[in-house]
Amino acid sequence: MKRLSIVIVALLVIGAALGLFLNRTDASEGQAPVLAGAPVDASVLVRGEYLTKAADCIACHTVPGKGQPFAGGVPFVLPFGTIYSSNITADSDTGIGRWTDDEFVRAVHNGVRSDGQRLYPAFPYTSYTQLSRSDVLAIKAYIFSLPKVNQPNREADLGFPFNQRWAMWFWNAAFFKSERFAADPARPAEWNQGAYLATALGHCAECHTPRNVGFAMEKGNDLAGATLQGWRAWNITSDPKYGVGAWSDQELASYLSTGHADGRGSAGGPMGEAVDHSLQYLAPQDIAALVGYLRSVPPRQGDSPIDIDRKAPWAVSASAAAPATNTAEGHAQGLKLFAAACASCHQWNGQGQQAPYAALLGSRSVNDPDGSNVTQMILQGVNMRVHGNDVYMPAFGKAYTDTEVALLANYVIAQFGNKAGKVTPEMVAAQRGK
Repeated sequence: MKRLSIVIVALLVIGAALGLFLNRTDASEGQAPVLAGAPVDASVLVRGEYLTKAADCIACHTVPGKGQPFAGGVPFVLPFGTIYSSNITADSDTGIGRWTDDEFVRAVHNGVRSDGQRLYPAFPYTSYTQLSRSDVLAIKAYIFSLPKVNQPNREADLGFPFNQRWAMWFWNAAFFKSERFAADPARPAEWNQGAYLATALGHCAECHTPRNVGFAMEKGNDLAGATLQGWRAWNITSDPKYGVGAWSDQELASYLSTGHADGRGSAGGPMGEAVDHSLQYLAPQDIAALVGYLRSVPPRQGDSPIDIDRKAPWAVSASAAAPATNTAEGHAQGLKLFAAACASCHQWNGQGQQAPYAALLGSRSVNDPDGSNVTQMILQGVNMRVHGNDVYMPAFGKAYTDTEVALLANYVIAQFGNKAGKVTPEMVAAQRGK
């Protein structure tokens, strides 16, 4: 037993030394492109506020509807357990009020807390590592200017071996590289602005890139689409059929800044949060730069590509107030549910009324046979405030059973996507737990 203990200790020491060696970090400060909304001559707090919004910090560190800003506690349900975001207010006892500038930068660039413990990559330091030191410290200055909130952090609910933070040494060695953003001199300044916004600040890849077996981003499959927290983050590469290559610049800019593009769909779930908390605040020049960057992302088909039917026969031939017989066949129960709760806003032809966000025809969500996003929309609804206007759809999760949600989702997919939906009550039950 004593010999075994010595062997285990020796392995831990060797592992720790190997981890330290392999996890060498880039100590450079970096040079960020100048963003239109964060000019270098602006005060540090003005720049910090803009950068904090561009990085969408509040979405992950504030419990929707009831949490104090930046006080943490948002659950992230992962295949191996649940992680809760931390309190990043300047509270000295429960937040990060005692963190030095260097400690804050180390956490953002390298995923290491002030106490030396490794952060889990649910915090996207794998993208934030590209931020310049001056931008990171501007974010810190802004957050520290806000009210302090005394709210203890909640420990992650992870089973062995995922609850061993020291093991993140090896994960970082395999999947993480600490490095600052480097502008491409062969590209125009606007492209580099867009690249910085997409890869570092906006960390688009964290949601839109598939994950490998180690739950790290597949770097060779950037932005090809993924599923996270029960929602599908769509393919946003330049592929003209399965990505956004066929979208016009105006459609892309509208979707990013308002959460809606006519004939393309409306944002909800995590993307809706990104628009609500982050993207709508970007300067038009920065949105244009982001669009330009997305245009340059190599086209990829991605997993489970979606074919979009923009002329679903039952929807196209219907009027706004079409009779129930003018609808997809074999969905009598789903039709009744749609008639009772949905038709007045979305209309039988899927064009929507009152607000363009209610339009369904042409969106990828209603063309996805698996119905992930349609199901989540029914369960959770939508509640955003964009450019001073409320975008709202009530949640039906408490009103409908799993069977009713499945029937309604499959009807919507048939009526507006001309597809055979595959949503089952069991799938809905699983989605409720996301």
